[in-house]
Formats: sequence, C-alpha cells, structure tokens
Amino acid sequence: MNRICIYPKDIARITGKSYRQSLRIHNNIKKKHNKEPHQLITLDELCQYLGLDNDQTRKSL
Repeated sequence: MNRICIYPKDIARITGKSYRQSLRIHNNIKKKHNKEPHQLITLDELCQYLGLDNDQTRKSL
C-alpha cells in the first residue's frame, strides 16, 4: 500500500537535506497551496514544487 501524505522526514530522505531544511520546504509547500496547519501535503504537491518525477520519488520512499 502506497502512502499519499508526505512528512518532513520523507523530504529529508528524498532530497538528502537536513530535517530543518526539509521542514522549511514542507512549510513553503503548505503556504503555496494555502493549507491550514492541520492539513497534510501530498506526494504530487511535493514533486510539483521540487520539479521531481513522481515515479522515481515513489520508489525512493
């Protein structure tokens, strides 16, 4: 079963950046999509923001 939601730890694993930088990216994506604090971001939103391929990113999780 594949996950839809992405957390800062996942961003750190995908990009190789620190947790703190990944948290900043996570919050920037939330701001861009006008999400409230309790709402989650999806893998598609992350890939669109970073310009990554969805299929390769799914494999790395």
